[in-house]
Amino acid sequence: MVHKIILKILLVLLVLLIVSCNIPDERSGIFFGGQIINPSSRSVTFYQGNNALEMLNLDNNFRFQKKFDSIESGIYKLEHLPEYQTLLLEEKDSLWVRINAAAFNASVVFSGIGASKNNFLMELLLKHEAEGEFLSSKYSSNSEIFTTILDSLLIEKKELWIKMDIANSLTPIAQKVTQAAYIYHYATIKERYALLRGAKWDEKKDSLYFGYRTFLNFGDNDLAFFDPYINYILNFISQKAIDKSNTFFKQKKTTDFNINRLKVLDQIITGPVLRNNLARAIAFEEILTFENHNQHERFLQYYSTVNNSPSYFTEVLTLHANINRMVKNKVLPKVKLQNIYRDTISSSSLTSNKTTVLYFWSQTQMNHYQNSLKRLKKLETNNPHIRFIGICIQPFNSMVDQVQEIMKINLENQFALIDFEKASELWVLTILNKAIIINEKGNVLEGFGNFSDLAFEELLKKL
Repeated sequence: MVHKIILKILLVLLVLLIVSCNIPDERSGIFFGGQIINPSSRSVTFYQGNNALEMLNLDNNFRFQKKFDSIESGIYKLEHLPEYQTLLLEEKDSLWVRINAAAFNASVVFSGIGASKNNFLMELLLKHEAEGEFLSSKYSSNSEIFTTILDSLLIEKKELWIKMDIANSLTPIAQKVTQAAYIYHYATIKERYALLRGAKWDEKKDSLYFGYRTFLNFGDNDLAFFDPYINYILNFISQKAIDKSNTFFKQKKTTDFNINRLKVLDQIITGPVLRNNLARAIAFEEILTFENHNQHERFLQYYSTVNNSPSYFTEVLTLHANINRMVKNKVLPKVKLQNIYRDTISSSSLTSNKTTVLYFWSQTQMNHYQNSLKRLKKLETNNPHIRFIGICIQPFNSMVDQVQEIMKINLENQFALIDFEKASELWVLTILNKAIIINEKGNVLEGFGNFSDLAFEELLKKL
């Protein structure tokens, strides 16, 4: 009797399995949602390429979600200022991400349909970060030893990829992107090594060392906004543009070198999406090299002949104009700030009867903040005639209040940006170590200082 009951149950389960296998999958579009622990702002922004598709507000549980019905499979980015995460999304994916903003990269975990490929990309990123210090110590090795080291790391990642691909039966686009994540990462390191060590190689050594290039693609628009691929192409272009009669270090920050990079790009990159994105990246590097400011008009004239994206050109011109507003003797552009009492004030109220230094920190980079406070103590001791003001790039929250109370920080000299995106444009905030010096009238004395640089100490002594 028991055996008959078990047999009936098994037959029912078999029928259900057969029926379910024949039911068409009616899911369509892409669902994406997540939760941000310890958020640094109240929203996330979803990007396709360099274009913001949608800003999603966090609910009371710091969650967000969105069903996209009309976006294509490919590479996207999720931004939670000041960090972002690359995503590989395909039709019928239903993906959930959990992120602790206090330890962004180390905390990213995906679940749901489409999770495996994205967790693999995250795993690679963390492994590559962990290898960074080790590989930096190997740049003094000869090219044969350096190549052997990189090849062994590449094989290790390839074996991980094969296991992941077998377990998940990846689509062609997912295979391409997940393979590119490690192949182009190590190719980038090989190009960087050549930039530093290969200036005097002969044609034979060049041919042996750069043999890997024959297996790479220099015009893949599917990867046009994928960081490992973009980084590789930019380094490849730099290697082609370098004048071998001089070192890379002496050339890399010159306007002539960046114009040469645009010339190389113009010759070898054909896809319009990729071309424009690469040209934009080179333009940003040049414009943000502040010591070249007097040469930027010449650069922009050449850039206009290579770029054919009006929006990118406007973006670059806007950056150039914002830098002009931050030069010496100009009035510091006004931005909205939050004080420790959560009141909104204008940055113009920061002026006092003292020269003032503005330094910056982030809730997601607390080690950086601690190092900045150690440096602050020294600078305040040596420069009692100067006021130092710390500015958090995210609005304050209860976690920050607790940290500052424990660290016994002078809260009267602590403020926060209310709108990082707007403030970063007006003040040209591109690095966390940035420092701005203003006089008692609010005029800029130094718009592009580096708070951690020894040269900054010498500059303060002259004020």
